[in-house]
Amino acid sequence: MPLSPNQREKLDNTDDQLFYAYPRFVTHVDDGFIQQLTDLYRDRLQPNTRILDMMSSWVSHLPEEIEFAHIEGHGLNAEELARNPRLNHYFVQNLNENPQIPIPDQDFDAVLICVSVQYIQYPEAIFSEIYRILKPGGIVIISFSNRMFFQKAIQAWRDASETTRVELVKHYFNSIPGFTTPEVIVRQSTTPYFLQLMGIGAGDPFYAVIAHRNSNS
Repeated sequence: MPLSPNQREKLDNTDDQLFYAYPRFVTHVDDGFIQQLTDLYRDRLQPNTRILDMMSSWVSHLPEEIEFAHIEGHGLNAEELARNPRLNHYFVQNLNENPQIPIPDQDFDAVLICVSVQYIQYPEAIFSEIYRILKPGGIVIISFSNRMFFQKAIQAWRDASETTRVELVKHYFNSIPGFTTPEVIVRQSTTPYFLQLMGIGAGDPFYAVIAHRNSNS
C-alpha cells in the first residue's frame, strides 16, 4: 500500500532548500559505516560505468582506485556538491517538490542514495524515476543507519524500528514493477547493549538495501 498522507509528514514542513541552504562539511555517519559502504561500492560497482549519486553532498564514499565513466551528483546544496571531487557534474533539485529527475531514460548503470532515503516524501514517484533512468541490469544501492535530521524525516521513518525501516525501503522497491527482489545487508554492533548505552564500543549500524532493474525490462 502507498504511504498515507500522515506517514509522509515531517515535523518541519518548511522548504527543504532553506534547511539545507547552509553547507555542512561533515559526515553524518561514523568511520566504520563509511568503510563498510566504500567496501560495498567496491564490490558491487563496475569500473567505467555511469553513476548517479542522489541526495549527495561534499563526499560520495566511492573507492578512490576505481575510475568511473561519469559520476553525476544531485543534492540540495550547491556549495557542498561543488566541493565533491568525484562528481563530473551536479544539479540541485528538491525531489519532494519535483520528483521528475532531468535525466534521459536508461542513462545510468547505478544509482546510489546514502543516508538520505528517510527524507523522501513520495518514494513511489522517486523509485519510479530511478527505474526509468537505470539501464537494464543497473543497480540501486540504498544505505542508511539510525541517524537522521529528525525534524526532516518522514513520519513513517521516525515511528519505525530499524528493522521496519529496512522493510519500508524494500517496499519502495517492490512498489515498482521491474526491480529484482531486494537484497538486504545488515551489520549491527556486536557490543552488548548495556555497554552501548554507556558509549563503549558502539558504532553506527549499517543497513543497505540493493536491487537491480530487471535485465529484460
